[in-house]
Amino acid sequence: MQCPPKDYQNWIKMKFAHISDTHLGQYRSKVDRENDTYDAFIQAVSKSIEAKVDFVILSGDIFDKSKPPNKAIVTLMQQLKLLKQNDIETYFILGDHDQPKQNREQPIHSIFKENLANVAHHIGNGEPITFKDSNVLLVGFDHKERGVDVEELKKNFQKIDSLAKEHKGHSILILHQGITEAHEYADDFNANELPKNFTYYALGDIHAKFEKKYDFLGGPLTYPGAIEISSKDPISELTRGFYIIDISGDKAIPTWIELNLRPRFVIETTPAELHEKINELISKIEPNQKPLLRLIISEFNGWDEIRAETELLNEHFLDWTYKTETNEQQFPITIADFEDIHEKFRELATKNIGSELAELAFDKIYPATDEKDGISEIIIENYKKFKEAEHK
Repeated sequence: MQCPPKDYQNWIKMKFAHISDTHLGQYRSKVDRENDTYDAFIQAVSKSIEAKVDFVILSGDIFDKSKPPNKAIVTLMQQLKLLKQNDIETYFILGDHDQPKQNREQPIHSIFKENLANVAHHIGNGEPITFKDSNVLLVGFDHKERGVDVEELKKNFQKIDSLAKEHKGHSILILHQGITEAHEYADDFNANELPKNFTYYALGDIHAKFEKKYDFLGGPLTYPGAIEISSKDPISELTRGFYIIDISGDKAIPTWIELNLRPRFVIETTPAELHEKINELISKIEPNQKPLLRLIISEFNGWDEIRAETELLNEHFLDWTYKTETNEQQFPITIADFEDIHEKFRELATKNIGSELAELAFDKIYPATDEKDGISEIIIENYKKFKEAEHK
């Protein structure tokens, strides 16, 4: 299905930034890594100002937790104020991380509502708004949980689709949901269930960059991905950034803007080659910024094979993880297997108690615990001690 052309008479030059999944305030074992997340957000705002965008969209998971640390709140407010001082409006919706799991609690934006209203606009209630006096329509929805809430969201799609179809100008839909086409584990709905007549689909939730123009949608659908590696994601060499979208004409044209982040490397090696490969990499490192490293080690027969290299790794890399592949037909759990520990928990629960009970546990009970990262760390630390004792 191809959407009918829109009337763009008296159109003016205009562009906006689409930033998502900033996860400000996420726990890091090292202060420098926590600051990397703030620096990435500051850089995205700076590049948006430099590009002279007219407005910024934040498509959810602004904070990593519904009760963010003070520095995360201060950083956000400073950057929103900076955008406002440059005559750039900010529109945001709430992701699942931004919203409390307990109904009696208020999301952080409500607590700072009076101050926040001076620098940004929450548009997650589904009510259409227009950017200033332009013919740019914005419709946003806060994150909806699977089940009844998502089904209700789909019903709202019908209403706003009619509105977008009649609108003379650009229409932008802002969501924080996972679609199946963007990620194998995302199943809120598929792209074909989205309203068809919007000229740009600004999505958040998926942590990897995704951009596609479907024939049955009125404009491109994009996920900018997280601006930094999540504390639950493995270290990777994938670039991080956001989009700047030109809407000066009858089409929305997104351009990817890459952020300049701390260097990161992924190296495949064997224990025998490890020392040489580490030294080769160290020779290329800039002295003023320690990089991140992920090792994928094959022909691995035990921790003792690489124990001697850990001092070298700790000295030259800010953070590093490893994943191993053994020679034997067994697959012992290593510390690197916990890089996405929450998904591992879900996978094990599904195998042992079935998908229905696992979904109840992980979508309703487990998210209500604010100490998930703390639980993960306890499990990892005790497992490390267990493995070390096993080798003695």
